[in-house]
Amino acid sequence: MTKNNILVTGGAGFIGSHLTNDLIKLGYNVIVLDDLSGGFAENVPKKAKFVKGSILNFKLVKELFKKYKFDYVFHLAAYAAEGLSHFIRIFNYRNNLLGSINLINESIKYNVKCFVFTSSIAVYGANQLPMKEETTPQPEDPYGVSKYAVELDLKCAHEMFGLNYIIFRPHNVYGEGQNLGDKYRNVVGIFMNQIMQKKSLTIFGDGTQTRAFSYIGDVAPIIAKSIKVKKAYNEVFNIGADKPFTVNRLTTVVMNAMDSKQKLIHLPARNEVEHAYSSHAKVKKYLGYKTNFSLEQGVQKMAEWAKKTGSKRSSKFKNIEITKNLPPSWTK
Repeated sequence: MTKNNILVTGGAGFIGSHLTNDLIKLGYNVIVLDDLSGGFAENVPKKAKFVKGSILNFKLVKELFKKYKFDYVFHLAAYAAEGLSHFIRIFNYRNNLLGSINLINESIKYNVKCFVFTSSIAVYGANQLPMKEETTPQPEDPYGVSKYAVELDLKCAHEMFGLNYIIFRPHNVYGEGQNLGDKYRNVVGIFMNQIMQKKSLTIFGDGTQTRAFSYIGDVAPIIAKSIKVKKAYNEVFNIGADKPFTVNRLTTVVMNAMDSKQKLIHLPARNEVEHAYSSHAKVKKYLGYKTNFSLEQGVQKMAEWAKKTGSKRSSKFKNIEITKNLPPSWTK
């Protein structure tokens, strides 16, 4: 029996590498496309074929579809720094929207069986909580706008060309393999990196903002198996942890896991949604989703990995387009 060929974009990144590993376990032949702008080649499982390149490279994307005739596409490649997206608008839309359309075009041409897209609860904005799939999205930042635009395009592609899709809206995912050196996103990794560098933990605002921090081991396996569930086709699913915690509480959990007690520094609040968590009733019904790791358990597993990995130097994003209202801590 011939294995199905699957394309995973962003497969050298955090969620993408875990997903690739889960797909391989399910018996698929996985080709990873990643430009390594946010991921690492060593993250790619050895049984996957790795192609270094960008989803914006139209020629390369066409060549890959022609060569492998992909049965399924899992699209995770994106620059997911939600707060920073206000200040990198062209970069955001080019990478997160135009690159996605390039993949959708080729998926239509080559009759891909299902296009799985990782969107974000950023599409909801500051809507009524908990955020539900039937809620009309009202994104409040360019990152959420770009994700929602791709969702809409997938619906158009299905209606016009019959391209099946599954949309996941994960949120605040953390775990082993996360980029510890990225100071613009992934607060759990930022805190752990600051602790290993003997620095104070920095919190935007008073720390009472809430998020439902989601462990990768709960999220990636469900996304991987979704293509086997036909009733999930052409549906949208929230996925992640059910219980929200304040950022202040998160600092305590992280410090306990890292066996450390650091000073907290409260920086000026960013322009961000104050409370964000979603309902997961739909994904539980369709895909049997459940969370197996508490916040303490998930952070402990990540902390053990982080200690072995060591701290990473935080690099400054080099393509800032707008500096007006840019948080001072991001200009240093």
